[in-house]
Amino acid sequence: MTIYFTNVGCVRFTIKKLLQGALKYLNQPVNDIEMSLSIVSPEEIKRLNNEYRNLDQVTDVLSFPSVDNPKRETFNLSQVSQDNINPETGKLNIGDVIICLERAKEQASEYNHSLKRELCFLALHGALHLLGYDHITPEDEQQMTALQDEILNKMRITRN
Repeated sequence: MTIYFTNVGCVRFTIKKLLQGALKYLNQPVNDIEMSLSIVSPEEIKRLNNEYRNLDQVTDVLSFPSVDNPKRETFNLSQVSQDNINPETGKLNIGDVIICLERAKEQASEYNHSLKRELCFLALHGALHLLGYDHITPEDEQQMTALQDEILNKMRITRN
C-alpha cells in the first residue's frame, strides 16, 4: 500500500502499518492500492465539507472515494476502470482521506485517549469509507463500528 501523506508528522509509520493491516484483514490487494491522507486546519475542512457536502461546519474526517465499491468486494485490478489506476505506479487509487488536526485533538481529549490513537481511528474510519463501508443505516453503523474496533484491537491501537 502506498499512502501519500500531507502534514501527517510522526504518526506516519503507525498509520501506514494500521492501514496495511486493515487491508490484509479485509483481503484487499495491499501492494496494489494507494490513497492520500492529509491533515488540515479547521478552516480547510470546513471549506471542503461545505463545498462537497453542503455542510457549513468543521468535521473530524472526510473521505473522497475514487472507486465505487458498495458491496465491499476485494478489488481486482483487472476489473477496475483504468481511470483509477495511477499510470506512474500501476496501483489502484482508492481516494483521499482528510483529517482535521484540531478536531482530532479535541476528540482525543474528550475520549481520554492519545492523539495518536485518535488519528489512527480517523485514518481507519476514512479508509473504510474508501473501501465502500458506510454508517448511513443503524445496521451499517454497527457493522462499521465493530470492524473498526476489531482492526484497532488486532493492531494493538488501544484507548490507553
